[in-house]
Amino acid sequence: MKKKFSLLMAVLMLAMLLSACGGDTGSKGGEVGGVGGGSSAPADASAPADSGNSGGSGDSAVAQDTNTVAVGAVVIARDDVPEDDIYALTSAIFENIPTITEQHAKGGELDLDFASSVTSVPYHPGAAKYFAEKGKEVAAVKEGAGSGDSKSLTFGTGGESGTYYAFGGVLSSYVSNNTSVSVTAVTSGGSKANIEDLAAGDIQLGFVQSDVMSYAFNGERLFDAKVENFSVVAALYMEQVQIVTTNPDIKSVADLAGKSVSIGDRGSGVWFNAVDVLGAYDIDPDSGISPVYQGFGDSADSLKDKKIDAAFVVAGAPTTAIVDLATSGPVYLVSLDEEHTNALLESSPYYSAYTIPAGTY
Repeated sequence: MKKKFSLLMAVLMLAMLLSACGGDTGSKGGEVGGVGGGSSAPADASAPADSGNSGGSGDSAVAQDTNTVAVGAVVIARDDVPEDDIYALTSAIFENIPTITEQHAKGGELDLDFASSVTSVPYHPGAAKYFAEKGKEVAAVKEGAGSGDSKSLTFGTGGESGTYYAFGGVLSSYVSNNTSVSVTAVTSGGSKANIEDLAAGDIQLGFVQSDVMSYAFNGERLFDAKVENFSVVAALYMEQVQIVTTNPDIKSVADLAGKSVSIGDRGSGVWFNAVDVLGAYDIDPDSGISPVYQGFGDSADSLKDKKIDAAFVVAGAPTTAIVDLATSGPVYLVSLDEEHTNALLESSPYYSAYTIPAGTY
C-alpha cells in the first residue's frame, strides 16, 4: 500500500512540474524590421533588430525598426498601348484601393501624390489624364504615346518569390475582372528584363525599379543605349534595400566584409543597389566580400542552408522569400547608419532614406 501511495505521489509531482514548465517548445527567434506604412525618417541605427521570444519554433518576432534606403516600384507601359486602356487601368486601381488592399497589403501603400510624382520619365497620356482629373499634374506627358490599337495586355512582373509577382497578379486580376481591359501577369527576370521585353514588344506593361527605369531612359549603367518606347503609368510603393542574414553577429554593413554575400544577378538592379550600398562603406563587391549572384528565392535557400552569410533583397516588404525564410529560424535585417546613408544619398540621389518599422516579418 505504501509503495502504491509513493508511486501515486511521484506521478502527481511529475505532472505538477511539467505544468509549471509549460508546454511551449518554441525557440527564441531573431527579429527583422518590417514595413507596414514605413517612413522616410533619417537612418540613425546600425544594428539589426534584437532577439525576442517567438510564438513558436522558427517564428521571428519584431521589436525594432530597420533603417535603410529605398527606390520606387513603378509600372510602365509601351507607348503604343491605347490611352483609353491605360486610363481604365489606372482608374480601376486607384478608385478601388480598399478592395485591392483586402487582396494584397501593398494596396494600402497606394497614394495619388506618390503615384504622380515621377520626374525622370514622362507619363503615358492615359495615366496623366486620370491624375489630372484628380487634381494631380504630372511633370511631363509622353508626346505621341497612347495611339495604338487595343489588345490583351501582358504584364511583366518578377520572380515568384518577390512582391512584383504577387501584387502584379492581384492588380491584373482586378483590372481584368472590372474593366474591358484584359491584363495577364507573367513571371519575369525583374526590372531590366521587363524593360527589354517591353522594348521588344513581348509585354505591354512592366514593373520596374525607379533607378533601373532611369538607367534605361538615359542609356546608362545597365543599358548601353537609350530605351525610350515606354512611359510611366504610376509609382505604386517604395522598395527597400533589405540586407538579410541569419547571423546575429552581423550588426552593420561593415560586418559584411570578408563574408559570403548574395548580391543579385551580375548587372541586375539588385546588383547595382548592392554595389552602391557596399561602396558607401568602402567595400569592393568583387574583393571585399565573397560575392554570390542569386535571385531572392535562391538567396533565401542558401541562407537557410548556411551556404551564405547574408543577401541583398530589393523589394517591397514583406517579401515572400524573407517571410518563408523567417519560418525556419531567426532572421535579421541589417540597418544602415546615418553617416553612410547620407553619403549614399549624396552620391546616388535616386535613393530615399527609409525606415522599415517593426511589425512585418
